[in-house]
Amino acid sequence: SKTVEVFDSVEDHLALLKKCFDFEQIKKMVAMPDFSIVYDSMSGVQGPYARRIVEKELGAAPGSATNADPREDFGGKDSPWHGHADPNLTYAVELVKTMGLDKGGNKIATEKPPPAFGAAADGDADRNMILSSQFFVSPSDSLAMIVANASLIPQFKDGLKGCARSMPTSGAVDLVAQKLGIECFETPTGWKFFGNLMDSGNPTYFPDTKVYTPFICGEESFGTGADHVREKDGMWAVLAWLQILAAKSEAAGKLVTVEDVAKEHWKEFGRNYYARYDYEGVDKPKAEEMMKKMSEMSIGGTAVQGMKIKCNDVFEYKDPVDGSVSKNQGIRIIFEDGSRIIFRLSGTGVAGATIRLYLEKYEPASGDLGKHQFEVVKPLAAIALEISKLKEFTGRNEPTVIT
Repeated sequence: SKTVEVFDSVEDHLALLKKCFDFEQIKKMVAMPDFSIVYDSMSGVQGPYARRIVEKELGAAPGSATNADPREDFGGKDSPWHGHADPNLTYAVELVKTMGLDKGGNKIATEKPPPAFGAAADGDADRNMILSSQFFVSPSDSLAMIVANASLIPQFKDGLKGCARSMPTSGAVDLVAQKLGIECFETPTGWKFFGNLMDSGNPTYFPDTKVYTPFICGEESFGTGADHVREKDGMWAVLAWLQILAAKSEAAGKLVTVEDVAKEHWKEFGRNYYARYDYEGVDKPKAEEMMKKMSEMSIGGTAVQGMKIKCNDVFEYKDPVDGSVSKNQGIRIIFEDGSRIIFRLSGTGVAGATIRLYLEKYEPASGDLGKHQFEVVKPLAAIALEISKLKEFTGRNEPTVIT
């Protein structure tokens, strides 16, 4: 006869995460009187994990895990996010409001003080958004700050050997890797490229390659992970932040917040102001024509609206592990001051295509680090629209989503 074993995947994941983090240290911070947490699962699969780990294991107050009952439609059109379980400022409207922000990341008044820590998960729980009271940290910065503070995470007690970001993700983590003296890779968008780096030196797959693990990686699209699994892991990212805050709070003798860590980080490394504009549902042939014309441009050495362009190219990547080459991975326009404009085209079948525009402006540690990131990159957006003629090709005056 055959038997069917039913197992609780939450317990399996928890057992793995306990090998990565010091739960007792995190519990001490969670028990501090001025600490509070909201983890919004947006009616996705993270709900049972959030209740079990955040509330039961770490001791957060009941109700800290919000929208924690999974629904097949992620809450549907009647939910505040209309069933679009995406952890960003635009769609995670309930959490963002609770944390005292609007969808532009601006501070708003709240009925009661915002929690000290906020996080959101997407529908399948692999992505994450991190906030503190009236403060949003971009995914690019989040990656850089986790890498910079990896020594506080037990999983990396013997040190990191490598890190990686997708090409559109800001170069914030590159600055950290340079200081730490570890390898940093700029890959095409797609977790498979990180997976190869995680498999480096694996005797089964790539026995003759250099080993880049222990390893942390991430994307600007709110995905963060490490080599404990070969996929982005939203709960891991949240616990990584809680571990960093717990260690810093213990050392300081008072609660240290995400905002505190971010400001400390920028004072050391400078700040990569960053935003992504998504133009969804545009005419695909027109979008392809726009991308083709940009790919044929040679504008290095010219100036647009007062900013001098260093170079432009179409990004391609040679994988250091399996030697494969990935071409046509996005258009890069890089300026003399290190600022970047990136264009990528994402096909969405019958709904047309999505043009993704990434904007990055670097401000050194000696500069003004307290500006609003979406405002800082607006001049770059104007330059991007002039170069691409996006309005002429798509008829769009505004992006659908800004993150």
